[in-house]
Amino acid sequence: QVQLVESGGGMAQHGGSLRLSCAASGRTLSTYAMGWFRQAPGKDREFVAAMIWSGNNAVYADSVKGRFTISRDNAENTMYLQMNNLKPEDTAQYYCAATPYSIATMIGGRVDYWGKGTLVTVSS
Repeated sequence: QVQLVESGGGMAQHGGSLRLSCAASGRTLSTYAMGWFRQAPGKDREFVAAMIWSGNNAVYADSVKGRFTISRDNAENTMYLQMNNLKPEDTAQYYCAATPYSIATMIGGRVDYWGKGTLVTVSS
């Protein structure tokens, strides 16, 4: 089992920044794909960003490319999502996700573990 706990959500103004954290525990995640999804009110959950825990490459949704950065701290077993130049359309519940499969599999909808989410609200 893998436990994921998000934190760092809150309110920001258009153009502002927030950093989300995802504390992971339960098992070794070195080969896992780890990522972030979000769900805005009335919309489906969508992929935001992902990386292999032990890797350096990351994949981003077009809507956040150049503004968001995914990273991790091995010592703290924590994944981050740095969100810059926030827009009102970034308002959503953000979820941390993990799967023992590939990033492509995660983007395709296979997520084995979810956090409970953290709310991000961006005002115009």
